[in-house]
Amino acid sequence: MWLEDLKLLNFRNYEKLNLKFHPTLNLIYGKNGEGKTNLVESIYVLGLTRSFRLVHDRTLIHQDFELAKIEGIVHNRYETNYKIILSKEGKKVQINNNKVLKLSDYVSKINIILFHPNDLKIIKDTPSIRRKNLNIDISQLNLNYLKDLNTYNKILKQRNAYLKQLLLNGNNSSSYLDILTHKMIEYGQRIYKERVKFIDFLNSYISNIYFEIAKKGTLKIEYLSDYHNLDEDGIIKMYEKSLKKDLSFGKTNLGVHTDDMVFLLDDRDLKDYGSEGQQKNAIISMKFAELELFKQQKGYYPILILDDLFSELDEEKIQNILNFITKDIQVFITTTNVNHLGCVDRKSYRSFHIENGQIMEVVEHE
Repeated sequence: MWLEDLKLLNFRNYEKLNLKFHPTLNLIYGKNGEGKTNLVESIYVLGLTRSFRLVHDRTLIHQDFELAKIEGIVHNRYETNYKIILSKEGKKVQINNNKVLKLSDYVSKINIILFHPNDLKIIKDTPSIRRKNLNIDISQLNLNYLKDLNTYNKILKQRNAYLKQLLLNGNNSSSYLDILTHKMIEYGQRIYKERVKFIDFLNSYISNIYFEIAKKGTLKIEYLSDYHNLDEDGIIKMYEKSLKKDLSFGKTNLGVHTDDMVFLLDDRDLKDYGSEGQQKNAIISMKFAELELFKQQKGYYPILILDDLFSELDEEKIQNILNFITKDIQVFITTTNVNHLGCVDRKSYRSFHIENGQIMEVVEHE
């Protein structure tokens, strides 16, 4: 899979932009604050309909304009035109100029793996951040997972609302609550199984990748879930035991919406004991393991975005990371230091220099 052509209209600091990319390596360089991340953000939004930054869609629209457009031609066995229109009324998506009514029917068409400096939050921050990342990645692989997740969240919301109602009314039992609980278990088990499969696959690759980058250490991901080692009867009993607590809090305290994962380096939690360099190497190892998962399940590699990857890494580790990039992967690399490209084999690629919000293709190497 690769993005050939990208057109932007009123996106971030770009009023109008039309770029053609190389099917393998695309280097985007310039000083901080010039718009490198904005450019790769537009590619991410084109694929996933949302930014990887914690921003409202309205902030993606260039100031003084009412709407923004992102359009791209993607090759994956055949050529397809994708378009996203952002406005104050919301977002609209099109495939080959045909409207797609549900965003869930659009997501997963363009597959993207992203590394961004904020991804260190996956290790450092709260379980909700880790679940969000997990959900985004699995949803690109499995559209049914996204639908199950949306259904689970709706049922969870209904169950929490009914728990609050029971709390106010002083009622400790309800057949309707049992119905909601059983439906939540049904969808929760589906979500749990997909997460287990996903993390098990990552663990089959991630330690070797980490060792190739850092040259020492054994890395694995441990998945933590209330559903672990429980069949349906065991899960039902778990909710029965938790009912008093759920009623007293007016919310559901157990379930896959509380799941977490821990990165262990030599069996020590990277969140508590790892350096920032080790954490960064762990995240990039996870991203490259995900590349292999996509290749195995979909038959092709997704688009890879490495935003500000090189900062605070020595040349050896940069070279070790770039060694994983094959000619079958289209990759976008942003950096402030073009000299890092000296680590790359002299294969074909395109370079784009950004200065004062203007992008110029510098040279194409053949």
